[in-house]
Amino acid sequence: MDFALYPSRYAARMGNRNLSGGCILTSGALAGVKIIDLTHHIAGPYATKLLADFGADVLKIERPGGDPARRLPPFYHDEPDAEKSLPFLYLNTNKRSVILNLKSETGRAILWDLLTDADALVENFAPGVMASLGLDEDTLRAHNPRLVAASVSNFGQTGPWRDYRATDMVEYALGGLMYIFGAYDREPLKHALHQAQFKAGTNLASATLMALYHQRLTGEGQRVDVSIQESIASALRDVTNNYTYTGAVRRRQPNHTGDLTRLRAVSDGYVLPNPGIGASLNWQILVDFLEAPELDDPRFDNASVRLENAEALGDILDEIFATKRKQEIFYAAHQQRFIYGVIDSPEETVDNPQIQARGYYVPVEHPHLGEITFPGAPFLMSDSPWEVQSAAPRLGEHNAAVLGELGYSPQDLAYLRASEVI
Repeated sequence: MDFALYPSRYAARMGNRNLSGGCILTSGALAGVKIIDLTHHIAGPYATKLLADFGADVLKIERPGGDPARRLPPFYHDEPDAEKSLPFLYLNTNKRSVILNLKSETGRAILWDLLTDADALVENFAPGVMASLGLDEDTLRAHNPRLVAASVSNFGQTGPWRDYRATDMVEYALGGLMYIFGAYDREPLKHALHQAQFKAGTNLASATLMALYHQRLTGEGQRVDVSIQESIASALRDVTNNYTYTGAVRRRQPNHTGDLTRLRAVSDGYVLPNPGIGASLNWQILVDFLEAPELDDPRFDNASVRLENAEALGDILDEIFATKRKQEIFYAAHQQRFIYGVIDSPEETVDNPQIQARGYYVPVEHPHLGEITFPGAPFLMSDSPWEVQSAAPRLGEHNAAVLGELGYSPQDLAYLRASEVI
């Protein structure tokens, strides 16, 4: 970097300074924690969102053109625009955005300055990219010994697959979770959308917090390495434990029509019944509850004969449930201590009385788009609560504020823009 190009750079106060620019959060459990965020897409940004929403000062470093998540649908009012991606708007609340071209020497020098008094660097580049930028672990540690360097990648930073690419479905498959989902006689299935990414992001945020706690106790930084594959595999505790202890392999189970916990259609949707199984199920109580005397039949007296007559039982149950309404049977079932669920639409989920009572969904005021409703706190804390103090930033919104703290003048910023550094 040619410092002669930036004369005001020398005049900067380089002591203990705020490097994040913009509106700094002063409340929350993580107030005062400074995080440099090199993440993009979903897993990494979700981790840093969790930290930012509890008060951490997260500076999002974006490539020229921005985080690719800015182009993820769905878009606000179905208008494709880099500032209207709903996933991006959700994943980046309470962050500041600075554009830096890390392929340029000047961009890397600016990042180096930002790392000087940061608490954590969070990234989700492919393994090897950080080293190619001169940001390998040893170099980072020499520059800032207390820095927590946290990463999330498809298969982790080591191992024979570390450089393989993957999608969310691939992570589900290679993490073992798809093997137990889906119909017994059909191909395996995965949950919709980006669940593997969100699971890995949660793990990354948790691991980063643990490393920050160690940092506060000892003054030492450390490496955090999260694998998305392992994040999915970790959700298989009961399955893998069963295999380890007994050699048994859990698989997708047959789902006969007489299964009492089978999804059932009702007159206005679907319910997921579970009246109890085995010794916990009093058949007569179930017969009375469903107002179905036709179930008071020797063919259904116990679990063994119900299995033998599963098709007949399933036909009767389908006819009975088709006369019910989902909310009525849901509340009536819980009066009997049956575990019933209702299949809610997105609109019904937002309006769910339990969720409403706890204030889970929250309105976020965006300065250019207006009010948008997003999921709220992942958990509740009484004395240092979750809070959205600012909407997701526009691309490069905090360039001037952040670089001004480093001593760059408006003329310097104009040169950096012309040089495609910012």
